[in-house]
Amino acid sequence: MLALRFAGLVALTLWVGGLLVLGAVAAPSIFEVLAAHQVSNDRVIAGAVFGEILRRFHLLSYGCGFVLLTTLVARGVLGPRPIWFAARVGTACLMVSATAYSGLVVSSQIARVQAQIGGAPSSLPEGDPRRTYVEFALEPTASGTRLTVTESGFAQLPDEWLEASYQGNTEGWRAELGELVAYLDAA
Repeated sequence: MLALRFAGLVALTLWVGGLLVLGAVAAPSIFEVLAAHQVSNDRVIAGAVFGEILRRFHLLSYGCGFVLLTTLVARGVLGPRPIWFAARVGTACLMVSATAYSGLVVSSQIARVQAQIGGAPSSLPEGDPRRTYVEFALEPTASGTRLTVTESGFAQLPDEWLEASYQGNTEGWRAELGELVAYLDAA
């Protein structure tokens, strides 16, 4: 029983620790180092490098998810069941589902968009209407400062995503800016 618990804990540690290292260390480092060395197409190269790292990490994540679920179920069957057994299995299933969605669905959607535009969106020329831009404009007013947020570049998205993406981003900016107003009002 101790070996099952240890194997599950190692799998969970590799999985969650790997996510933290990739997001907090690897991705920022890759982008910053290439930019600092003034490598041409630095963002495209960094994206390709990190994309490959993420593809390989998905394989590790699938293995960790399998080990974690297997050890949890084995511990449940062999008894005694771990505390919060159903919650642990549910959380592990949710993690596996999120990983599978990211690795299979999102990755293929990214590849499809890149194939449609002939490369990464960041490789498009500056004036290309398919690029996504977010512009923040500050303007003094009689009562303070007006912040205007303009996001453009939705034309690069496939038709089936366009409306949902536009609406989702519009609602997202509305919520974020609402939080900013609340924060500033409280200050």
